[in-house]
Amino acid sequence: MDISLSFEVIMLLSATAAIAGFIDAIAGGGGLLTIPAMLLANIPPVLTLGTNKLQACSGAFAASITMIKKGVVKPSNIKTAIIGAFIGSVIGTIAVQLSPPDLLEKLIPFLIAAIGIYTLFAPSLGEVEAEPRISESSWQKIVAPIIGFYDGYVGPGTGMFFALGNVALRGRQIIAATGAAKILNLSTNIASLIFFILGGNVLWKVGLAMMVGQVIGAYAGSHMVVKGGSKIIRPVIVLVCLAMVTKYVFG
Repeated sequence: MDISLSFEVIMLLSATAAIAGFIDAIAGGGGLLTIPAMLLANIPPVLTLGTNKLQACSGAFAASITMIKKGVVKPSNIKTAIIGAFIGSVIGTIAVQLSPPDLLEKLIPFLIAAIGIYTLFAPSLGEVEAEPRISESSWQKIVAPIIGFYDGYVGPGTGMFFALGNVALRGRQIIAATGAAKILNLSTNIASLIFFILGGNVLWKVGLAMMVGQVIGAYAGSHMVVKGGSKIIRPVIVLVCLAMVTKYVFG
C-alpha cells in the first residue's frame, strides 16, 4: 500500500524521528513522538504502527552498535535474553491480532507512573552494582520474554522496562542496563516488523526517510548515555514517563 505525502511532510517526519531516536537511546518512549506525527500526516493506524517499527529498528540498531563499540554491553552475555525477547515479541504480535489489548492498555498508565516514581525517588538508582533479586537465568529466560511479549502486544515504554527491570531485579548499573535494553529492544522490534512486512503494513518511502533521522538521533543519544550516565538517564526517564502518563490519561 502506498500513501502520497509531500516532500515537506516526509522531511518533518524524519526530523521527528531524529528527536525520537535521541530520546529512545537514553530512556525509551520515542514512539510518543513518531506515532502521533504519522497519524497527523493522515497515515492509517496499522500502517503507522508498521512504519514506526521499521524506523525504530534503525534507531535501536545504531544505539546498540554504539553501546557494543563502547564496551557497555556484550551481546554474547545476553544471547538467551535476546532470543527470549524475540520469541516473546512474536507471540505478543500474534496475540494482539487475535484479541484487543484492552486490559494491558488500562494498566499501562499505572505501570509507567510506577516507573517514573521509582526512578525519581530511588536513591542512587543504578549508579553502582547492587544485590540481585533474581538470578541471571531467570532474568534472561523469564523476564526478558515477558517484556518481549509486552512489546509485541502493546509496546509503549519497552526500553524502559528492559533497562529498569535489569536495574531493579539484577542490580545492574544503569548504563550497562540501558545498553542491554537497546539490544533487546532491537530484537523485539525486528520480530514485530517481520509480521508487519508480511502483512504489507509498512510505508517504505516514509520509513526509510525516518530511519535516517532515527540513526542520527540514536547515535547522539547513545553517546550522551555513555558520557552522562545516570545523571542524564534518570531525568529523561522521569520526563518520558510523565509525558506517557499524560497522553494516556488526557489523550
